Amino acid sequence: MNFLTNIWNQPKTSAAGLLIAVASIAGVLSQQGVTLGKAGTGTVVTLLSALATALLGLLAKDPEAGSEGASHPSEQTAFARGPGREQGSTAKLGAWMLIALLIPLPWMQGCSAVSVAQNIVNWTPALQSAVATVDTTASLLAPADAPIFTAATAGFDVASNLLVAQAKAYLANPSASALQLLQTQVVTFQQQISSAVLQAARIVDPNSQQQALAVIQAVATIVSTVLALVASISSKAGVAHMSAQTGIKLAMVLPYLNNTRAAELVAAHYGEPLSQARAQVAQVEQAEINAGF
Repeated sequence: MNFLTNIWNQPKTSAAGLLIAVASIAGVLSQQGVTLGKAGTGTVVTLLSALATALLGLLAKDPEAGSEGASHPSEQTAFARGPGREQGSTAKLGAWMLIALLIPLPWMQGCSAVSVAQNIVNWTPALQSAVATVDTTASLLAPADAPIFTAATAGFDVASNLLVAQAKAYLANPSASALQLLQTQVVTFQQQISSAVLQAARIVDPNSQQQALAVIQAVATIVSTVLALVASISSKAGVAHMSAQTGIKLAMVLPYLNNTRAAELVAAHYGEPLSQARAQVAQVEQAEINAGF
């Protein structure tokens, strides 16, 4: 009876738990090659996973009942607590969603501090290559656009070197202090990249803009993956603290990015089908938005 009562009194939390379970199981089935048949250009499993993720996003954004006029005693109590308390609850729910949705992804297998740190370090060659490409792109842009691009990406070399160094330091000594430094650096770099995307989007020449955004996105995809990895070994409070440091939110940047390119990079790195990588990239993006990034 308590089980049914809890579902009745906490419908939002119960629904979130069910959707997280669906997304997690779908991720595991996809890793094992179980498709349950075709659905368009993808599979039934990836479709279920994507739908569960989308519904989680809607659930996290759903306004509290109290703000619409509470009639049930529990709703009146929620209303009495005020908007600040409810926003905090939503943020915490988003952090749990992020962690839960990351569990079935291929780069979370094992999910120990050492394996995750090694996974981050394994991205080092791709990150350094992507940053090197950024360094040589300015000369290929229109003369009027090159200075904008150069200024937008000026800090990429230093930020990437610091991130790699922090990842290696954490791999050598997976302590709480080392994790905190890694959290800070990945968020710092992610914010630099987001700022660069918004600046590159203001480039007027369409060819220059397309080329600039493409090379920045390669770096953005890798750093977003690293952010997901770091979040997977962070506490709920740690994830909330990381998201609180972000002034430029992911939702502001996504309209300028190409999800197919991101999925291609992830698929190539992990040696998995593009359809699976596409669903995983969408999961991570939505989960990071829900967690406040």
